[in-house]
Amino acid sequence: MADQKHPLCFVGFLLLLNLHGEHSMAKEVVPVGVVLDLNSPVGGVAERCMSMALSDFYAVNDDYNTRLALLTMDSGNDVIAAASAALDLMKNEEVHAIIGPQRSAQAKFVIELGRKAQVPIISFSATSPSLSPAQNPFFIRTALDDSAEVKAIAAIVKAYGWREIVLIYEDTDYGNGLIPYLMDAFEEIETRVPYRSAIPPSSNNIEIAKEIKRLKETNARIFLVHTTTSLGSKLFVLANNAGMMREGYAWIITEGLSALVDPLGPKVKESMQGVLGLRPYIPRSKQLEDFKRRWKRNLTLSKPNVKVTGLNLFGLWAYDTAWALAMAVEKAGTMHSGFLKKNASKSNVDLAALGISKTGQTLLDTILTTEFQGMSGKFHLIKGQLEPLAFEILNVIGETKRIIGYWTRQTGLSQELDDTGEVAYSISKVRLKQPIWPGDTTNQPAKLRIGVPVRKGSGEFLKVEWDPYTDKPIISGLSHDVFLAVLKALPFPLHYEFIPFMNKDRQSAGTYDELIYQIKLKKYDAVVGDTTIVANRSLYVDFTLPYSESGVSMVVLVKEEEKNNFWIFLKPLSLDMWLTTGAAFVITGLVIWVLEHRINSEFRGPPDQQLGMIFWFSFSTMVFAHRERMVSNWSRFVMIIWFFVVLILTQSYTASLASMLTVQRLQPTFVDVKEIRSNGYFVGYQSNSFVKGLLIKQFNFNESKLKPYSTPEEYHEALLKGINNGGVAAIFDEIPYIKLFLAKYCSKYTMVGPTYKTDGFGFAFPQGSSLVPHISRAILNVTQDTDKFGAIEKKYFSSSGSTKSCEDSSASITSNSPSLGLDSFGGLFIITGAVSLFSLLVYVLKFLRTHWPALSITHPESSFSSKLIEMAMYFDRKEDPSSHPNIERHTSRVHAVSSPDVIEFPHNMENHSRNFDVVSDRDESPPTSFPSRHSDITSLHEDVPN
Repeated sequence: MADQKHPLCFVGFLLLLNLHGEHSMAKEVVPVGVVLDLNSPVGGVAERCMSMALSDFYAVNDDYNTRLALLTMDSGNDVIAAASAALDLMKNEEVHAIIGPQRSAQAKFVIELGRKAQVPIISFSATSPSLSPAQNPFFIRTALDDSAEVKAIAAIVKAYGWREIVLIYEDTDYGNGLIPYLMDAFEEIETRVPYRSAIPPSSNNIEIAKEIKRLKETNARIFLVHTTTSLGSKLFVLANNAGMMREGYAWIITEGLSALVDPLGPKVKESMQGVLGLRPYIPRSKQLEDFKRRWKRNLTLSKPNVKVTGLNLFGLWAYDTAWALAMAVEKAGTMHSGFLKKNASKSNVDLAALGISKTGQTLLDTILTTEFQGMSGKFHLIKGQLEPLAFEILNVIGETKRIIGYWTRQTGLSQELDDTGEVAYSISKVRLKQPIWPGDTTNQPAKLRIGVPVRKGSGEFLKVEWDPYTDKPIISGLSHDVFLAVLKALPFPLHYEFIPFMNKDRQSAGTYDELIYQIKLKKYDAVVGDTTIVANRSLYVDFTLPYSESGVSMVVLVKEEEKNNFWIFLKPLSLDMWLTTGAAFVITGLVIWVLEHRINSEFRGPPDQQLGMIFWFSFSTMVFAHRERMVSNWSRFVMIIWFFVVLILTQSYTASLASMLTVQRLQPTFVDVKEIRSNGYFVGYQSNSFVKGLLIKQFNFNESKLKPYSTPEEYHEALLKGINNGGVAAIFDEIPYIKLFLAKYCSKYTMVGPTYKTDGFGFAFPQGSSLVPHISRAILNVTQDTDKFGAIEKKYFSSSGSTKSCEDSSASITSNSPSLGLDSFGGLFIITGAVSLFSLLVYVLKFLRTHWPALSITHPESSFSSKLIEMAMYFDRKEDPSSHPNIERHTSRVHAVSSPDVIEFPHNMENHSRNFDVVSDRDESPPTSFPSRHSDITSLHEDVPN
């Protein structure tokens, strides 16, 4: 029964009496309680180790006045039984201290009993961080806190570049207590924990097998196991049966399992081949070697038919615990004091009747200051518990284990412990010996399974070939080389393997969307290739920063512009521009004629000559070839604005025509997506890409009008056939592919139309992957290094032709602008028209104001239309130069009278008896060879009003 004293509880005490004879009878016996699970590997070994410790201690210290008597009780792996046993020992046996209990869950309640009774509770196996000596003053841990190994575990994980790890732990205080510390440590090294598996210790094989199946479905490859030996041994056997102890997997076990590898059965060890373990380092010493020999001899003598149980770390800690307690009891002085009783009670479990130890505080203080060199190393308690010296990393191989390295707070990982000199802290797997991984291989497990697309054409970005000897895929291309450069820029190693996304015929197994979705299905850990970052894909994967520009545009066939066309000179201006310009010339010429007709002899003459003058003068201003002088200031004002308009028109026309005859030699067959869609023409796209969906959703193309193509040669053939021969009007693709295509066929095709913006090519990872920020930063380092990235680009694109020259050619072609239209020059025509109209209105109003009143007085009976006709006739007469001081007198120009009889009398001669006009037949000036008549005719002209 758990509440009864173990039959061996007095064996040690009687043995001590017999060993020391009568002399020992004078020694004071100090009762100490021990609560263990005696049927467990830890409890059975610990009990024997403590008995041997006391024998060794008193053999060396025979003169001590105290002798410990260990009163051992079996808790039977039960929390309540452990608490009951501890209460019984305190209440009825009045023990001065309790060693145990064995498990963290048991210790939780026993510690409270110790605090209440002020009895030190000393445990060498309750290692959960949830039990803190700092929070429980009467609790002493003569072992290492589990959290002490967390940094060592993180160092191993970081050394091998594992970015994801799955935690498997026992759903007890022991298992749960370590998880927060592990999560913090993994977060610090940016390793993600995608899944945590908590397994109750009472789970049977069926329940554990179901959990292992769930773990396998996650496609996880790295596992950390934190359980006791009873649960861990079943877990590894079932994991091995499930095929999870083969190549590609990695398993790490914590101290609780690592310290008990030796006593595990052969079946369990066979299932744990390749496992890495971590346990505290025990310094080798002559004392330890002698103890191990005696340990084996004593067990053989006591039970010759029973296989010797291996000595474990907890047994050594138990040995040192008993030794330390015996030393502390002696140092504390006379230990005859008992308990201060409170309420008497016959019940063994009556807490109210529990007394308070008189010597508990003194004994506690003495233990905390006790130091010596024990079996497990130096016994020195810091804040109530042992501090680690170092951890050793073991590798389970065959029936034994192999130490591959060590970890210390000062030096990090190392193959050997170096106590001399200072060594820089390092976390690198090269500091460890090569482990043998599950599957009996030295190949590091948990390589990134990277999916790569298999496609025809565009081998510059990614190309999959096959080695003729090994039949393994050979990956090349810009995407591949950029990824390798990115890996070199990472601050940690990253192991990978490329897996082509193909079917049994080694052809593409689907579209790029289907390839990337394999990450969601856990088939791949990443996708590397010319994968475009688009919104719908980001719903189930995370992309890195882009390493290449992108965008979707269209490429069309180009035709040679008809620069030898007889009528190409008309193309610089649109039809409405030609008509408007011609009308402006005529109107401007007419306005100038009106303003100059009465005062400028060069704008007078027969009607046909004046009509010709109107057209001649206006169009001659186009090349500034007019010779006629302007007399009126209003004419000059109109011509200033008109010259400005003519200058702009001629310069624009000249530039446009020169461009048509020189730069713009090619014309795209189509420039508008709407035109292609409305006419129902076929268009092509890159097969297996997202462009098909883009054409349907963004550009509203009918799916029946879409044709998939894979290679640049297929693009070329389809575009060359055209819309009437089974080809296409345009090819829609991503800009990097279009540039590759144009690099090969740049003289025949061009990129035109709108560009649908995408974020470029990137690498895809699972959502939440901790690798994404690291890869993105490394991409920036690579792409911003112009020498490094430029060398990669040159490797794959320089041999395809001069991409830059083709881009320049494409740019000049796509800049083909339409003929100059009225919308570009409307403002000029408005300005010149307004100025001309304003000047004309001012002149006409002034003319009417001057002559209309006189006409109304002289012809009051005439009708309005007759008066207008009369005014028009008067307007046609030359105005008296004396009324215009701006008119220069030309001595070389006269009005010749062809005949004295040619005198025109005005109408109604009776009203103007003496008034007459002398009019010449023409307004032309006489030859300059008649100076003698000039003065006479000029004087006549000046005397007689015109």
